[in-house]
Amino acid sequence: MNEALQNLLTRRSCRAYQAEQIKEEELDAILEAGTYAATGMGKQSPLIVAVQKPEDVEAVQKLNAAVTGNPDAKTFYGAPTVVVVFGDPTVPFGVSDGNLVIGNMLNAANAIGVDSCYIWRAKESFESEGGKALKEKWGIPEKYQGVGNVILGYGLPEGKREAAPRKADYIRKV
Repeated sequence: MNEALQNLLTRRSCRAYQAEQIKEEELDAILEAGTYAATGMGKQSPLIVAVQKPEDVEAVQKLNAAVTGNPDAKTFYGAPTVVVVFGDPTVPFGVSDGNLVIGNMLNAANAIGVDSCYIWRAKESFESEGGKALKEKWGIPEKYQGVGNVILGYGLPEGKREAAPRKADYIRKV
């Protein structure tokens, strides 16, 4: 099977990570893949923020956990890197484009042996006062909204599962 297709079929979310930080060249490759995602009208409107300082990772995780109603939840599963993707809602498809960026990064991570998981709640996290403060600290214009978080790291065996069988009526040819 084609290597790219094999990568798409084998990518899985990981929900337990080693503390070891990923290599800079791995992060750079994953981020670059995100910048090559398809975007509406080629506008390249999403913004990508790579977060690796432990105190900043913890701050983003606390915002995310607060949205769940459990402020002590470890919603990033110990991953040492979090990539936050922001979309511009003033641009046609600007927020949806952020999800394409995320998909590219998830698949790129798998291709180079880095584990990942898409973590929701970025919109709500960055609408909070703490989230707005982080956006300001990072130089993200106010109009941008959180799309999602990609956690990255080297997974632990207990954090990985086999793929569920695909549902029978997933595809319809008409």
